[in-house]
Amino acid sequence: MSGPLEGKIVLDLTHVLAGPFAGMILSDLGATVIKIEKPDVGDRARGTGPFIGEESSYFMSVNRGKLGLSIDLSQEDGKELFLKLVQKADVVLENFVPGAMKRLGLDYESLKLRNSRLIYAAISGFGQDGPYSGRSALDIIVQGMGGMLSITGEPEGAPVRPGNSQGDITAGLFAVIGILSAMQEREKSGLGQMIDIGMLDCQIAVLENAFTRYFVTGQTPKPLGTRHPSIAPFQAFQTKDGYITVAMTGGKDRWPLFCFALDRIDLIDDPRFSDGWSRSQNYDELAPILSDIMLRKTSQEWLGQFDELGIICGPVNTIDKVVRDEQVEYRGMIKDIDHPRLGLIKSISSPINLSRTPTDSGGYAPIMGEHSRYVLTEIIGVSEDYIQDLETRGILSSIDS
Repeated sequence: MSGPLEGKIVLDLTHVLAGPFAGMILSDLGATVIKIEKPDVGDRARGTGPFIGEESSYFMSVNRGKLGLSIDLSQEDGKELFLKLVQKADVVLENFVPGAMKRLGLDYESLKLRNSRLIYAAISGFGQDGPYSGRSALDIIVQGMGGMLSITGEPEGAPVRPGNSQGDITAGLFAVIGILSAMQEREKSGLGQMIDIGMLDCQIAVLENAFTRYFVTGQTPKPLGTRHPSIAPFQAFQTKDGYITVAMTGGKDRWPLFCFALDRIDLIDDPRFSDGWSRSQNYDELAPILSDIMLRKTSQEWLGQFDELGIICGPVNTIDKVVRDEQVEYRGMIKDIDHPRLGLIKSISSPINLSRTPTDSGGYAPIMGEHSRYVLTEIIGVSEDYIQDLETRGILSSIDS
């Protein structure tokens, strides 16, 4: 069975994380994603460790399943090859600072003259317009500017960066949503369009109810550790031998059960804690009570007791435990991929499960220029003689050049 985007061609000009992540999702969904890199330079993520042999595991983690094409777009002959690919393509995906593609003559307004059905997705730090549009940005910058760092960490503590690149990943996800939406609309209009994704915009969009709380209360949200600002208890607790999480949602009956499990039935009708909002408002008084009790048993003892009572809970797993978790194994989220240079390597699977047109996350990330010959000969019919000429002049590189 083929993926839902089988037959779609994506020209992926992106680098590092936000754009490559978006391109990888499209590849998982069955699109032919062509990773385009400059000869002898490539995606700078290839220089980021840790390394397996000479290959960057960082690069491989967000570029699986793509075809590798290495051409120099700053040279006229390289640009002409790209324009021929554009005529065959469904999507162009890039994450350069606004204006860079226009200077090459490869911006959306130029490319749509070659292919009116083309969908052009541009990811940048601040979007294509506005006072910051010409500025560069990375994950940590937009997390700081968008408010994420200000609400992450312990109360009264310094700002803390979340454990993954939220600024990049959210931009990549929104880019994919935009691309799929444009594909759907194109079925009606027959026309492509430009998709403008700003990383700062995306950070603001995913801050859940932080902005809503500010608009309603006028109070600036602060970091609360693992706590939820409106639900209590809803956090990680230290136990005798580790940490667990507990989420007190799902109805009033859970609080009495929770108090029963803690052997503190006196808390059930305490007016400070009798409902979710009261517990949230008086959590400074409740927190030390709960924290002290949780230290009396092991994580497994608490989890077993809470599970029996239907209290929503879970362990705080380290990464080595995640990869061995029976649910993770059953769902196939960790898989072996056969790499031509490295042999079998571990990789993450796509979390998207479709019943008729399944995703395929089993491909490896390309070696730079690995598929240059295939892409040029099979997709746009370039002759071998011309390929050799381009290689001689440094405009093209392939894995055997």
